[in-house]
Amino acid sequence: MSGSLLVDNIGELVTNGAGEGPLGIRRNAAVLVEEGRVVWVGPSAYAPAADHHVDAGGAAVLPGFVDSHAHLVFAGDRATEFAARMAGQPYTGGGIRTTVGATRAATDEELRLTVRRLRGEALRQGTTTMEIKSGYGLTVADEARSLRIAAETSTETTFLGAHVVPAEYADRPDDYVGLVCGPMLAAAAPYAKWIDVFCERGAFDVDHARAILACGQAAGLGVRLHANQLGPGPGVRLGVELDAASVDHCTHLSDADMDALAGTAHSDGSGTRTVATLLPGAEFSTRSPYPDARRLLDAGVTVALATDCNPGSSYTSSMPFCVALAVREMRMTPAEAVWAATAGGARALRRDDIGVLTPGARADLVVLDAPSYLHLAYRPGVPLIRQVIRNGVPQ
Repeated sequence: MSGSLLVDNIGELVTNGAGEGPLGIRRNAAVLVEEGRVVWVGPSAYAPAADHHVDAGGAAVLPGFVDSHAHLVFAGDRATEFAARMAGQPYTGGGIRTTVGATRAATDEELRLTVRRLRGEALRQGTTTMEIKSGYGLTVADEARSLRIAAETSTETTFLGAHVVPAEYADRPDDYVGLVCGPMLAAAAPYAKWIDVFCERGAFDVDHARAILACGQAAGLGVRLHANQLGPGPGVRLGVELDAASVDHCTHLSDADMDALAGTAHSDGSGTRTVATLLPGAEFSTRSPYPDARRLLDAGVTVALATDCNPGSSYTSSMPFCVALAVREMRMTPAEAVWAATAGGARALRRDDIGVLTPGARADLVVLDAPSYLHLAYRPGVPLIRQVIRNGVPQ
């Protein structure tokens, strides 16, 4: 769409910038967009003229959701595994290898269709930026093609060759780490922005995780880390040590973990350099304890929310659902949860051009079928996304 776009008659605008309260709310507001960027925010009564017009009808408008943790490149599903968990079987992460087998057997087009289906599903629910990981190929060729397919849909792509040790290397984990650090990284890096490791019991220990992440850094990739999901461990502190943009899950945190995260605080009081990304869909789907978001927030740690969309432990693409879970189960206020799902996700990707609606930001807006952002938690499960505008273009 060429020309300028005006979104006006906004009853409640969440800017995550200047305005009322922590969300920078502005009432009776308007947003002017040109060339995919926000160029003006102000009172609707004083809005400039534009080539195109969207009337919000007094509804709430907020930045597009930023989902900073998702696994979309896979084949098959694990509904039977989910049913077993609901019958009492504990989650161990072992089902990942089931998806690996199905993904290796799938064609490129089958994987591409799954990514597009899930990405479209998320977009309709207000997600305008979505990180996508590999991790279900675990061979040089399959990891490279997973990232190549992911890069067709997102610029936020993450190499997760260290998801689990595949069955053919079960007795030779050191050899697999060597493969990840060598030929696999070389093949994957051209399509990746980030590197990630599942640092947990049954996956990769801290020494292997450190070696893999260091190799990724040397190849120019930023660091992310699955950490402290299944139990206490060194993952969070390793992430801080390596200046990770985000440590994800953070379900089991010690005082030392909290101190490490809090120790990355910016001097201007704007939060922490390493973000704690919480994934409540995983706890919902695995009947596991939820992370203590309140403890993190009270310690000054920057918190993000993401879906962890994957076929095994969190098969949801809905950021509104995760917002509602965070409020109900993790003691976050509705304002904290919405900030974490927008600006917090942007911080987890080290981005300042998304997750906000301020001049210069990318024009990603979500119009709710509701008068306030509060309804995202107040009315869980209700399809409240009326319209999505991504990069200045109505979807």
